[in-house]
Amino acid sequence: MMEEMMKWEKLLSSKRLGQEDMQKRSDDRTEFQRDYDRLIFSAPFRRLQNKTQVFPLPGSIFVHNRLTHSLEVSSVGRSLGNDISRLILQKHPELYSTHFTELGNIVSAACLAHDLGNPPFGHSGEKAIGTYFSEGNGQFLKDYICPETGDGLSPQEWEDIIHFEGNANAFRLLTHHFKGRRKGGFVMTYSTLASIVKYPFSSDLAGDKRKFGFFRSEVEDYERIAKELGILKRPSPKGSICYARHPLVYLVEAADDICYEVMDIEDAHKLKLLTTEETKRLFLAYFSKEQQKHIKERMNQLVDDVNEQVVYLRSCVINCLEQQCVRVFIENENAILGGTFEGSLIEHMEELPRKAYEQCERIAYKKIYHCKDVVDIEIAGYKVITTLTDLMVQAATHSDRAFSQLLINRVSTQYDILAPTLYERIMAVLDYISGMTDVFAIDLYRKINGMSLPDV
Repeated sequence: MMEEMMKWEKLLSSKRLGQEDMQKRSDDRTEFQRDYDRLIFSAPFRRLQNKTQVFPLPGSIFVHNRLTHSLEVSSVGRSLGNDISRLILQKHPELYSTHFTELGNIVSAACLAHDLGNPPFGHSGEKAIGTYFSEGNGQFLKDYICPETGDGLSPQEWEDIIHFEGNANAFRLLTHHFKGRRKGGFVMTYSTLASIVKYPFSSDLAGDKRKFGFFRSEVEDYERIAKELGILKRPSPKGSICYARHPLVYLVEAADDICYEVMDIEDAHKLKLLTTEETKRLFLAYFSKEQQKHIKERMNQLVDDVNEQVVYLRSCVINCLEQQCVRVFIENENAILGGTFEGSLIEHMEELPRKAYEQCERIAYKKIYHCKDVVDIEIAGYKVITTLTDLMVQAATHSDRAFSQLLINRVSTQYDILAPTLYERIMAVLDYISGMTDVFAIDLYRKINGMSLPDV
């Protein structure tokens, strides 16, 4: 019996969520280029410029924020998509009649969108939201019946909020019908939307890693997309939802993995958390002795500028990792289409670059992610997000109180804090909190706590 396989012809669709019957536009842009443009010009994308990537913002030395990271991931993603498109079309020329030549554009747009759902203060903000419900004041909601809505949270809805996840929130942001916004959210193409869902299963399957792909409120949207694209459904317990990954998810993931690991090392060098020699040693380890010899000859031409030497090394490493991931994808195309490929593309690289990557991970964990400045912003961010979430949840569940009304009046009308069900109210609160920039969250925290007042 032949294994079930996903088909490229179905996986690449320009159909738009919320505008399924839309007629083709008259200008020269493809639908996937339109996805990219919609994201670039959107307010949620602009807000990424003031969301922490790793290091505190702003500083006298420019380091990456969520916006610059997303642009770089998009650039690497486009290269991955273009290279894989070229190689697979050589094997399967019949795919020229599909959207396969657009692979680079689809991956590039998905990469732009992959971090849109992340709250302020990086992973600290993400964790603060989830643990507010699982460990903090929000625990009362588990068995709570809201007197205003007359209902409580189902077990599945409870799993959504205690495992709050930026990836699932990005899918919600792109698909949810917020008040005053056209149906279907951003009205993105099915293939771009499917390409950002890194963990295509429901929150009750999140496990210890706390990762999942879509909230209960967006399950129907994902299932509609999966059915249209022919994404394989996986066996799961009753009430749970689980799918194989869309193949392009592996490319979005690889572009993200490449950029955050390599660029964090470069930023650490700029901030003097790593010496020049340490940084060079980490980057040169990706290459054979013969390759190192050629790279060092080129670096000697930049002898007067240490930063330029590191930049050149970084570009060599990104190129190496990109080529490795392309090779892994091509060699495992059938397993990826069959939903049986395990792990990430990075994990299947050749031994030399894989070990070098793992060494960068160890150094980053030890010297970057646990350095004082990073930990300090995580502590502060945790406090800010926990406080704001608590106040807004109290407002959503007790809207008749005077202070609750003041808080609700401050929230944009697109967030339906007074929705007819408790789950919708809590999700509206999380939409509001996660959409904030670092600076906005800090400013609101200070004002609510009486630490600062508006200019008069």
